[in-house]
Amino acid sequence: MPGPSEGVVWLKRWLPVAGQQVLAARCRELMEGPAGGYVPTVRGGGKMRVRMVCLGRHWNPLTYRYEETRADYDGAPAPPIPAEFAALASRIAADAGFRVEPDICLINWYGPDGRMGLHQDKDESAASIAAGFPVVSISLGDTARFLFGGLRRRDPVEPILLESGDAFVFGGPARLRYHGVSRIIPGTSPPALGLAGRFNLTFRRF
Repeated sequence: MPGPSEGVVWLKRWLPVAGQQVLAARCRELMEGPAGGYVPTVRGGGKMRVRMVCLGRHWNPLTYRYEETRADYDGAPAPPIPAEFAALASRIAADAGFRVEPDICLINWYGPDGRMGLHQDKDESAASIAAGFPVVSISLGDTARFLFGGLRRRDPVEPILLESGDAFVFGGPARLRYHGVSRIIPGTSPPALGLAGRFNLTFRRF
């Protein structure tokens, strides 16, 4: 596993279970509330295998651009990113050796059959990418088999089991590394969360 000098930091069990409970409850509210989660359709007509809600700015899966409204779905304004979410991500980033004030949070809900194909997070602004501001993520619920590759799609990938409470940060020279989720492992969520599936929160600076 690469370390801080390569721009990749895995913070195992960063968030205690009590904090996970609070965060998971908030994610449920946002996913089920007004302008809540939906299953995006990407360019070409395929359906993603997650439910998604974007905070701060909406990521449009048809244009691969961030927008103020959910133009691909219902036209609703993107909900704001809660201050406590941004503060949480900044603390994670600091523990990984980065400084960032995120203004975007994507919440993805993975059911038992949830997946995410290999991709780069490269739709943020050119200035953000050039600065190497990190992608900060935290996992809640069932364990995910996370795939972390290189800067080219054909580079080898390393499977990593991200468990509930784990934070994963990549920025600097690793900012555009390919990554994805190949499977969710049912029954691995901490019982206290009452989750059958996985929330993943990823934070970025536009």
